[in-house]
Amino acid sequence: MTVFVYGADGVLRADEVDLATIAQAVDTPFYCYASTVLTARFRAFAAAVRPLNALICYALKANGNLAVIRTLAREGAGADVVSGGELERALAAGIPPSRIVFSGVGKSPAELRLALRHNILQINVESVPELHGLSAVAADMGTTAAVALRVNPDVDAQTHKKIATGRRENKFGIDFVDIPETYALASRLPGVRPVGLAVHIGSQITHLSPFRQAFVAMADLVCALRSTGHAVERLDLGGGLGVSYRDEGVPAPEAYARCVAETVGGLGCHLAIEPGRAMVAEAGVLVARVLYVKAGIDRRFAIVDAAMNDLLRPSLYDAYHPILPVRQPDPVKAPEPYDVVGPVCESGDTFAVDRLLPPLRSGDLVAFLAAGAYGAVMASEYNARPLVPEVMVRGREFATVRRRPTLAERLAQEPMPAWLRD
Repeated sequence: MTVFVYGADGVLRADEVDLATIAQAVDTPFYCYASTVLTARFRAFAAAVRPLNALICYALKANGNLAVIRTLAREGAGADVVSGGELERALAAGIPPSRIVFSGVGKSPAELRLALRHNILQINVESVPELHGLSAVAADMGTTAAVALRVNPDVDAQTHKKIATGRRENKFGIDFVDIPETYALASRLPGVRPVGLAVHIGSQITHLSPFRQAFVAMADLVCALRSTGHAVERLDLGGGLGVSYRDEGVPAPEAYARCVAETVGGLGCHLAIEPGRAMVAEAGVLVARVLYVKAGIDRRFAIVDAAMNDLLRPSLYDAYHPILPVRQPDPVKAPEPYDVVGPVCESGDTFAVDRLLPPLRSGDLVAFLAAGAYGAVMASEYNARPLVPEVMVRGREFATVRRRPTLAERLAQEPMPAWLRD
């Protein structure tokens, strides 16, 4: 679904609002999310998995903005959370506890207590020590936690090594061969009730074959556990379906759903899937202003006011984001190669190298596309740069859904110790 297109006036729009108008209102840089894309992506997934009766738990780690979460919650989304903070965000945005799954390898006792107090759907346990810790916390509270054991199936997701999570050398999950013994242990421990299995092999996966391999392994494991008398009621298949940043061929939700149906659809398990990036990436852009165009001996630099602290993916993963000028370029003028860089004092503060773009000038606005996932949520205040605003658009309306903090607010977070006060 394409929402960020040029209007009749030649200005790039989000739905029916041009990005230059938003830039005037909130200044640059800023993130902009189109709610129509969020709802369209959720509905596409919901329609695809409807025959499977699968619960869609949006993975908050992709974009934790409250307005984004609430938009999806109103469509019926549950939540996959990986911290106490994300759990609080999911609840604040209106997602019922009965639709929340808590994943992650390092849940603290305080986070486990929080999840148990709210009686969430399930906790995905990723190690034997965590299982013992959860048992102790739940028994102390006089309650019982519904637990799914996260399996590490040793499957290559064929994605970037920093977002692969299903290989034996990764920190995630319990080794496949250890699941039967661990499931039996969970059945004996106080305060926990094993209800099923979970798996998540990585992110930005653009082929179905890794999913199929992992899901077949999970089906075999479910059957093996049942053959020894264990009840396996639920199967959490994780997320990971990729998006097209640079003309990648990405499976449609319908193809993904067929893969699920063909591998685990006949097990009789309650299924959950956890899309994150696929739900929000294409719904967002980061808009920045060109500060200077600097001609070097060998290269031409477009220095923009956004930086790696605002959008980390290119620096961290060598990730590609399409870049468009906010004002439609003159088709007569030939594109020129630019290194698009930010003002942070790091050579890694680079968004694109040798990128062919329409001629740019100081003051021009540019938009980094497909920035709705792992953009604002990974931002920092490196170089004492404030977090950028986030804006949501619906039709002709737009609203700031996270404002830029003031310098006074940021300084107030750092009280001076008594011995340094004047």
